[in-house]
Amino acid sequence: MLKCEFEKEKDFADVACRMAPDMKRRFSLFNTNFGSRASRVSLSPNGKYLLTRYSDNYDVKRSRTRCELTEVKTGRVILPNANEKMNWMPNSNKLYYTVMGEEQNDLVVFDPATMREEVLLKNVPEGYFSWSPTEDYLIYMLTDEGEKVSGPLKRLLHPDDRIPNSRDRYYLMKYDVATGLSERLTYGSHNVYLNDISPDGKKLLCSTSKPDITRCPFSLSSLFEIDLATLQADTLVAWDAYLGSASYSPDGKQLLVTGSPSAFGGIGKNCGEHPIANDFDTQAFIMDLATKKVQAITRDFNPTVSPVQWNRVDGCIYFDTTDGDCRHIYRYVPKTGGFEMLPLEEDVITSFTLANDNPVVAAYVGGGNTSTGVAYTYDTKKKVSTLLANPMKPVLDKIELGQMEEWNFTASDGTEIKGMICLPPSFDPNKKYPLIVYYYGGTTPTTRGITSPYCAQLFASRDYVVYVIQPSGAIGYGQEFSARHVNAWGERTADEIIEGTKKFCAAHPFVNDKRIGCLGASYGGFMTMYLQTKTDMFAAAASHAGISNVTSYWGEGYWGYSYNSVAAADSYPWNNPDLFTKHGALFNADKINTPLLLLHGTVDTNVPIGESIQLYNALKILGKPVEFITVDGENHFVLDYAKRELWHNSIMAWFARWLQDSPAWWNDLYPERHW
Repeated sequence: MLKCEFEKEKDFADVACRMAPDMKRRFSLFNTNFGSRASRVSLSPNGKYLLTRYSDNYDVKRSRTRCELTEVKTGRVILPNANEKMNWMPNSNKLYYTVMGEEQNDLVVFDPATMREEVLLKNVPEGYFSWSPTEDYLIYMLTDEGEKVSGPLKRLLHPDDRIPNSRDRYYLMKYDVATGLSERLTYGSHNVYLNDISPDGKKLLCSTSKPDITRCPFSLSSLFEIDLATLQADTLVAWDAYLGSASYSPDGKQLLVTGSPSAFGGIGKNCGEHPIANDFDTQAFIMDLATKKVQAITRDFNPTVSPVQWNRVDGCIYFDTTDGDCRHIYRYVPKTGGFEMLPLEEDVITSFTLANDNPVVAAYVGGGNTSTGVAYTYDTKKKVSTLLANPMKPVLDKIELGQMEEWNFTASDGTEIKGMICLPPSFDPNKKYPLIVYYYGGTTPTTRGITSPYCAQLFASRDYVVYVIQPSGAIGYGQEFSARHVNAWGERTADEIIEGTKKFCAAHPFVNDKRIGCLGASYGGFMTMYLQTKTDMFAAAASHAGISNVTSYWGEGYWGYSYNSVAAADSYPWNNPDLFTKHGALFNADKINTPLLLLHGTVDTNVPIGESIQLYNALKILGKPVEFITVDGENHFVLDYAKRELWHNSIMAWFARWLQDSPAWWNDLYPERHW
């Protein structure tokens, strides 16, 4: 018999400690990043075979991507170590991939029916390509490198000219399978993108864009067809500022086009009394190629859409959607105009595939608040999912996760604001817990999941109750809701977070309303800064890569002015100075009393580090409680795991100091220093 006793040093007497022989572990940052997960599924056109990709991340130095080929009917793995570059041919139910050849690349084809592999093409050009539906040519999207500046001075040609490789231009090239000859199809100073190839292989559907810097949203796009027999280009949509992508219907007579609600003259707008729609709230349109008539099919559909497939057998369109804080798959029936959500097993679908010639067979990968990277096959007729793989289950089974459920409230203006509550593991309703409020607050909702370094389970594992709120302005809740993001910069959003937090505390007596923390990153970091100028209800706050001055972010961030073409549409520092100043925490720094932790990557090109420097300087001058942690060499996201771990620990130690009366961790990380 072995007996162990642990005695804490006096400096760590305030640190909670639990022991038990069969105790499950708590969720940690390691679990967000490492482990095995299914990442992508892809069905053969006939639906007989399924290619599944897995990501195995063992530790910082050991990771791999692997693929398995499965026979759908039997579930038998027929190729356990398939090449990770394999993809399906458009029609012939064979897999292809490229390998290095003597001069360029060789294209290899694998037939699952015979288990034979052969080199189909030798010395094909290198680069990204798409197969034609007729499988007799390839279309490459290649790059002309832009002019390089050799001297110490550079004359900027456009606001985006600061961005690396912004002078490069994409063009299209055709490679003929029979002859092995290549033919360049497009030239010029504008990028050209391949959107689709017509079902008969005779035409290419392409788009191009050009700057329009004197008018919001600062660029224009056109959609056109190229006849491969004559190389004649036919413009379908000319210079619309709000176009997205497009694809052909199975019969080639219609187009499925995505774009902003303002595309096609605004026929998709449904944003109530708001004069400007949120351009990030992607809509879908169907264009008849013969008449050029356009129908807005998602105008009254709340989720934001991204097309997956227009199936050539059942005639239905399948959409990947942002549906509140979930990602669901919907089926649209053109004949009736109706949408139907597929009843899949996970809340957040990250990969979905449907057999082109047998739409009864589907497969998907998904996750949620307690799962990640789970793969299934799906019978669309019986509406039944069958588990294929759940490689993270053995790990998660040994972890005690917090219970999560929806918690919504009705705001003072009558709007229902959605949210989630996450309780700590081993929750005791008779105890008082500190609360952490997490939000993004920008144009996208906080999606359910356990892979983000901000996920609720991480904070709950440290004995916090967590409230995740989805305030006004996010897509996925309808156009009126998302349009609230435009020209707001936190005004309504902050009020909803404050009101929601108060109502949350009132509804949950186990929350200590004197120990509330708040956290956000990027636009959420802006919200953290801005909130402290509106209320003193928070005992501590943390902002990663936040914006303290809307004007300097607008002018200096790589995408500051273009993001503001949505967030501050038609507003500028000279015609709406209040929006660009009074909504920044820097101009209200004297109102901040909450202990505030600022974190920022030193090479952040999205939200430059000056946004945190400015507010830090202001708060130090004002004598307010503030700390500033810079993450060397990191951009907008802390990608280096070793640095991410230190960054994460800093946030956790900050909240432990102020919300759990436990300063030991912070003091150990950052001992007192005198300048």
